[in-house]
This record gives sequence, C-alpha cells and structure tokens, in this order.
Amino acid sequence: MEQRALGRTGRPVSIVGLGTWQLGADWGDVREEDALAVLDASVEAGVTLFDTADVYGDGRSERLIGRFLKERPEAGVFVATKFGRRVEQRPEHYRLANFRAWADRSRANLGVERLDLVQLHCPPTPVYSSDEVFDALDTLVAEERIAAYGVSVETCEEALTAIARPGVASVQIILNAFRLKPLERVLPAAEAAGVAILARVPLASGLLSGRYSEQTVFAPDDHRTYNRHGEAFDQGETFSGVDFATGVEAAREFAALAPEGATPAQTALRWIVQQPGVTTVIPGARNVAQARSNAAAADLEPLPAATLDAVRELYDRRIRPQVHDRW
Repeated sequence: MEQRALGRTGRPVSIVGLGTWQLGADWGDVREEDALAVLDASVEAGVTLFDTADVYGDGRSERLIGRFLKERPEAGVFVATKFGRRVEQRPEHYRLANFRAWADRSRANLGVERLDLVQLHCPPTPVYSSDEVFDALDTLVAEERIAAYGVSVETCEEALTAIARPGVASVQIILNAFRLKPLERVLPAAEAAGVAILARVPLASGLLSGRYSEQTVFAPDDHRTYNRHGEAFDQGETFSGVDFATGVEAAREFAALAPEGATPAQTALRWIVQQPGVTTVIPGARNVAQARSNAAAADLEPLPAATLDAVRELYDRRIRPQVHDRW
C-alpha cells in the first residue's frame, strides 16, 4: 500500500489506516476475537496505522491493540492514540500532571514504553491557544513518554490554530464527501507547514457506504442512535452532523458515482486520499470483510475530474445548505 510521511514525525504510514472506535464497543458489542481479527486482517492488507483513544470502551480499544502488538511485533504498526476526554471539558484540566497520568495509562494499555503519537482529543477551543498546554506536551516528549503529539479537532479554526504550533505533528479532522470545508484552508495550511492530516469519519458514520435506508434502525448503544443531535458529544461525529434522512438521500446519489468494480465506501475513501494534503484516512471496521474492503480502496485508480466535480455539486446542492456554517 502507498505510504506517506506522517507530518513532522517523518514516519511512513499507509494511506488507508484503521480507526478503532468501533472496537471499544461504542457502536454496539464487538467480541474480542472479532476485534483482533479486524486488526490482523488490516495489517495483512497493508495497513500500518491504527488510531485509537483512551476513552474508546474506557480503554478497551487500546488494550486490544496492545494485545495485538504483543502477538505481532513484526507488524511495525504506528499507533496514534488520543487523550483528554476523561475529565470534565474545562481548559484548566489540560495540564502536565493530567497529561502524565493519561499518557501512562495509555502506555500501560498498549504495553509500550513510549507512545508513537498522542492527540489532544477535541478539547475546549481555548486549549489550542495555550502555551502552557503545548509546553506540557513538549515535556512529555522530553520525558520520552511520547514520541510526538498532534490534535483532533472539531472546527477548521481550531485546526488552523494548531497547525501554527511548531511542535504539532498532525491534525485529525472530519473530512468526507459530505464534509468539504477543510479543503478550503486547513489542508493547504497543513501541507505548507508539513503537518499530517488524518481524515476521520470518512464514511459519515456509514452513510457513504450506501447501505442504509430511511428505515434503518441502529442498536440503542450505537452513537448513531443516541447522538444524532449532539446529545452525548459533538454532533459532527455522528453522520458528520448531517440529518439522517437527508444523508440517506444524498448517499444514494453518491453511490451512483462509484466506478465499475468499486463500492460506494471504497469510492468515498479514494476521494479522500487523493485530496492534496491528506496523509491517511482512518475508516473503522467491525469485521474482517469491512477491513479488507476498506484497505482495497488504496488500490483504486484516482477518480477522474468529472467524478470530483460531481461530488462537489452534490455537496453544494444537498449538504452545504444544512451544515456548512456550523463548522
């Protein structure tokens, strides 16, 4: 699989990675053996980056990855984790003592001496402008608790503030065919600064797979049931903030743009990785078939200009009027 340098770390990572929110059982129950099979299938398909967080299943996702790393040390997987959501979201909680405790917990979960990459997990907006916060992250690097740090953001303005920080290696942001705003300023700024872009929620919580209808019902413990209007966390994390019925209709149109032999989901992933400035895309997978299918998107030919134009037209007509100003 094609590899790209992960920003200022210089570490090569696969253009299709694996997001492991699902493996924490926040999208419905996932058995441990099934989760490990997803990790194994992803690596066999060429994936070299796993993205996780200390709150995914209260650490379950990290622990599963840690078990995999112990069993498959030769895989050479780069693990990007996140911290900051274990406390009430107030800027004063983003301080060195907490950072050390959170990093040490993730190190224990993953079974590693030093974390490859820690990302602030969508913290309050003032955090991105705090010198003290980034000094604390630099201290973790100096203490060799972490090798590098980045941020996971909700808004483009937060991303731009972070990119201006000289120590930030990466920015994780929602980017997909239903969320185009980062293309305007964030991706060009990141590319110019040598900051990696990790594109998350690439299928708009599954909408862009084309598998859902207006009648689809998700499990009660699936965030696509309980967070449609931002009841539990930022609304943009669920269906990219798009109204479900609107998203289903738009997804049908998007599916018609898939080239012969490609699924709508693969088309959505291919669209992302060919955007200038993107380092890797991190779709999730609940089973081996999904993991293999996602990785296969890296083998698709680049989408032609006509398809790119059609994606833009669909977004402008269906999605932009509803959500663009929110972010």
